[in-house]
Amino acid sequence: MNEHTIYLGGGCFWGLQGYIRKISGVFSTEVGYANGPTENPSYEDVCHNSGHVEALKVTYDADILS
Repeated sequence: MNEHTIYLGGGCFWGLQGYIRKISGVFSTEVGYANGPTENPSYEDVCHNSGHVEALKVTYDADILS
C-alpha cells in the first residue's frame, strides 16, 4: 500500500465526493473548506465571498491511482 493524500477544490464538494469515492484505489474522502481568513467557517460564510472554497480531501493508493 502506497497511501497518499490530495486536496481538491471543485465547486460543490458533495458532487465531487460522490464521484471520487467510487474510484478503485480511493481509501477515504472528507469534505470541508479551504483557504480564506476565517477559522472554522460556516457554509453561510463561504457563500458570502469569505475567500474560502469547498474542498475535498482524498486519501488513495498511489500504486493504483496516479
